[in-house]
Amino acid sequence: MATLLAHITVKPGKERAFEEIARSMYDATHANEHGVRRYEYWRGAAERTYYTLESFDEYVGFLRHQTSEHHESAGPGFGDVIESLRLEWVDAMEGASPLTPTVAQEPPADASELMRQYAVRHAVQIAPWWGPLRGA
Repeated sequence: MATLLAHITVKPGKERAFEEIARSMYDATHANEHGVRRYEYWRGAAERTYYTLESFDEYVGFLRHQTSEHHESAGPGFGDVIESLRLEWVDAMEGASPLTPTVAQEPPADASELMRQYAVRHAVQIAPWWGPLRGA
């Protein structure tokens, strides 16, 4: 499994446009992708802040999401409205989440060049302190 939390700040006055794109991405992701456990957007407490929780059965599912037609076509629109974006890999706690721990995985042998680029740019980062706590 691979789970991440996206921390998003939207450009001033672009909140409605961001939410329209987010709704479209939510619909397309859930309609067209397999292995999606979570793909959800939230507004944050601070103005112009949003969060996205994304969880896939495996890291390769995340890569497929990133290189999907609907994600690629939404990219320019997101670029027009997002001021900053930070991805944080998170780890499900056994017994406190229906999800399983995040696991690093190599892209498949037949991965496209774009998928390989995303695998480098958004490689899973397993925090060292998680290991001793997993399955405790």
